Amino acid sequence: MKRVAIGLLGTVLDRGKTPDRWDKWRPTISLFQHEDLLIERFELLFEAAFQSQAQQVAEDLRSVSPETEVRFHQIPFGRDPWDLADVYGALHDWARNYEFDPENEEYLIHITTGTHIAQISLFLLNEAGFLPGRLVQTAPPRGGKRTRHHDPGHFTIIDLDLSKYDALSTRFAREAGETTDFLKSGIATRNPAFNQLIDRIEQVALRSRAPMLLTGPTGAGKSQLARRIFELRQHRGGLEGNFVEVNCATLTGDTAASALFGHVRGSFTGAQKDRPGLLREAHKGLLFLDEIGELGTDEQAMLLRALEDKTFLPVGSDKPVKSDFQLIAGTNRDLRQAVVEGRFREDLLARIHLWTFALPPLCERREDLAPNLDYELLRYAETEGRQASFNQEARRAFLRFAERPDTPWLGNFRDFNAAIVRMATLAPRGRIRIEDVDEEIQRLRASWQRPGVPTPHSSAEATIPLSPQQREQIDPFDRVQLAHVVEVCRRSTSLSEAGRELFSVSRQKRAITNDADRLKKYLAKWGLSFGDLGAFKH
Repeated sequence: MKRVAIGLLGTVLDRGKTPDRWDKWRPTISLFQHEDLLIERFELLFEAAFQSQAQQVAEDLRSVSPETEVRFHQIPFGRDPWDLADVYGALHDWARNYEFDPENEEYLIHITTGTHIAQISLFLLNEAGFLPGRLVQTAPPRGGKRTRHHDPGHFTIIDLDLSKYDALSTRFAREAGETTDFLKSGIATRNPAFNQLIDRIEQVALRSRAPMLLTGPTGAGKSQLARRIFELRQHRGGLEGNFVEVNCATLTGDTAASALFGHVRGSFTGAQKDRPGLLREAHKGLLFLDEIGELGTDEQAMLLRALEDKTFLPVGSDKPVKSDFQLIAGTNRDLRQAVVEGRFREDLLARIHLWTFALPPLCERREDLAPNLDYELLRYAETEGRQASFNQEARRAFLRFAERPDTPWLGNFRDFNAAIVRMATLAPRGRIRIEDVDEEIQRLRASWQRPGVPTPHSSAEATIPLSPQQREQIDPFDRVQLAHVVEVCRRSTSLSEAGRELFSVSRQKRAITNDADRLKKYLAKWGLSFGDLGAFKH
């Protein structure tokens, strides 16, 4: 197989035109002076401004390795060679357009030259598979000097097939787990679908600066997740700016564009001084637009331009300003339906839905309630400065209620958090008891009732003359049956009358009927009697 090297021009280390250039170590030249490393072709990458230096290096390279073919590739790194996104993007474009032939050629990627940003980009492209092959690193001889015919230093070939390195693989797996734990605020969530979703979000957050769209019902955790993504990117992704959050439902009328894009003094009544706007505040940071579906169509058009051009016009200004921010949008609406109805721009939706992640409601993550309960208690302690905890009986009772299939959690984590805060606040000496749980369950059920809308707890179930704790210990199947029995008993004048109605089918098959006794025994099973049900007395 042919051996092909790919490398960046070292604008400092490879520099030299005078004869004494051979007295110093130049990494690109030295790569071709090792007798045990024969290279048939060299792909030399450089910026247009260094064309003459690239020509000089190519000439010197041919003098030490005449069998090597040198090919030139100009790479437009952009205005800032230290901007990771620009440099990575330019090298990524080159790699995507290069015709690799791995069946007939093996590739070495030289990572000794170029800026640190360029070297990191080559490493990332190799790791991601865009630059197939192995990395090669060169180093000077001791003292850093050499002559044309003496020690060229040494080289090291690095294979990024981490499956060969168990220790490294284990370390990367652990670090990946720590990252996803960070996005989950350290909560040991158990729902497989949610955990897979967070894994995907973590991958995108660290590899892409494209907009992200978080969908899901109100209270599902979109705002908190957006902030954690920002903090992750601050630590690992190089974000330098601020986290700016705004609920688009609060941006109404003439002030919406001003709040987002700023305005100049005198642009409208009340504009007594310049206002920078939230987009400029998010420069080099992250902008979270929650409920983006509530944004007006004019503001949608301005936002689209800001996303595509990184520029926009403040209200009343004819001079564009720049803001390079990453956008995370949140919504609890179906934006596709909003497009059909003409309330949301289709081109803006196309721009922001490249990465769309649907956060499930709490009712679809009931196995995560227990770990979230512990998290909410920790958060309460941090916020309020005092500890709170459940006694064992109370914890079991609350989780039994919380995890029931018919507990709706209409407000999702907002309801859940509010419940914990209320119980912790009212608990004597910070110890949540069974009676505190019973009181909170009644409060939650009342808050979920809607006029004219039946719920499981607005039916006869809620009128069973047992405490909430006792009702929670009855299977939902039995609870529905018992509720019906209670309803029949309450409208009947006697135990026998209620029994005749309840056993109207089976009693026809019995030679001896004793409906009252059957009903009495059924009620006794739940610790009830006919008199406990407030039945009519004559």
